[in-house]
Amino acid sequence: MERSSMTKTGPEHPENSVGELVKTMTEQVSVLIRDEAALGAGMFGVSGVVALYGAACLLACAIIAISGVVSAWLAALIVGVALLAAAGVMALLGKGRISKATPPVPEQAVADVKADVEEIKERAHR
Repeated sequence: MERSSMTKTGPEHPENSVGELVKTMTEQVSVLIRDEAALGAGMFGVSGVVALYGAACLLACAIIAISGVVSAWLAALIVGVALLAAAGVMALLGKGRISKATPPVPEQAVADVKADVEEIKERAHR
C-alpha cells in the first residue's frame, strides 16, 4: 500500500512543517464551519416554509369550522378580514417602533466631533 504524499519523506516529498499543518487545519476548519452554517441557514429557511404551510392548514381548519355555522364564503371572508386586521395592527406597531428609532445619527459622536472642530479652530487662532 502507498502512503499519502504528506507522510512520505525524501527530497521529492518533504514533510510539512508544524506551521504548514496548523495553517492547513485552520483553513479546513474554516471551510467546515462555513459549510455547516450554510446548511443550518438552509434548514432554517425550510423550517419557515413548512411553518407557513402549517399556518395555512390551521387557517383552512378555522374556515371549515366556521363554515359549520355560516356559509363557506362568509367563513373565508371572516378569517380573511381578521388576518388583514391583524396585519394592519402589526404594521402600525412596526411603524411606531421605526419612528422611535430615528434619528439614526449617533448624537454623542456628532457632539464630540463638533467639540473637536471647535477646539481645533481655537488652537488655529492662537
